Amino acid sequence: MIKTVIFDIGGVLTVYDERGYYRSFGYDEEMVERLYNATMGSGHWFEFDLGNLTSEQILDIFKKKDPEIAEDIDRCLSDITHLVQRKDTAIPWIRKVKESGRKVLVLSNFSRQAFIECADALDFLPETDGGILSFREHVVKPMSEIYSLLIGRYNLKPQECVFIDDMPGNLEAASKFGIHTILYRTQEQAEKELDALLTGGGSENE
Repeated sequence: MIKTVIFDIGGVLTVYDERGYYRSFGYDEEMVERLYNATMGSGHWFEFDLGNLTSEQILDIFKKKDPEIAEDIDRCLSDITHLVQRKDTAIPWIRKVKESGRKVLVLSNFSRQAFIECADALDFLPETDGGILSFREHVVKPMSEIYSLLIGRYNLKPQECVFIDDMPGNLEAASKFGIHTILYRTQEQAEKELDALLTGGGSENE
C-alpha cells in the first residue's frame, strides 16, 4: 500500500521551461540555444542546485563559458523571478492526495536563488509534510545520497512510496531503492496513473 507520495517540483508542481524562459526575453532560437548551452545546459547548473556556489559565482562561470553574451546572461539570470512559474493544479493535487490519508513530500533540485526569487510559485509548500530541496542539503538527484536522506529523515519504507518526476534518470535512481515511480508527461496522465496506484489498480512505471 502506498502511504507517501513524493513530488518533484520543477515541471511537476510548477512550470519550468528552460528554453521557454529565454524565449520570453524575445531572443531568436539560435540565441536561445546559445544561452541555454552556456548556462542551464552547461553541466554547471547542478553545482548551483547543490548550493555550493553563490549567484555571483555561477554567473561568473556562465559568462566565462561564452563571454560574447555575458550581458545577455546577466540580463536573464541576475533576477530569475519568472524562471519557475506557478501551477494552479499543484495545491488541489496535493490536497487530494492528503485527503486520501497519504503523506506528501517534495524532492527537488533547487537553487537558493530560485527558492527566494520564485517564492510565489512555491505557495504549495505549506500544504506538504516536508521534503528535501537540494541547495539545503548539498546533494542533487539522481545522486543516491538524496534518496537515502529522504528515506532516513522521514522514516520511509520505500515500497510504500511513489515518486513523480519528469526526468527518467531521477526515477531510475529512486527505483533502485524500491520506490514506485511515475514519469510525469502531462497533468492528466500523471494524476490518472497516481490514482490507479493509490487505489491498487495500477502498476509501477519507469
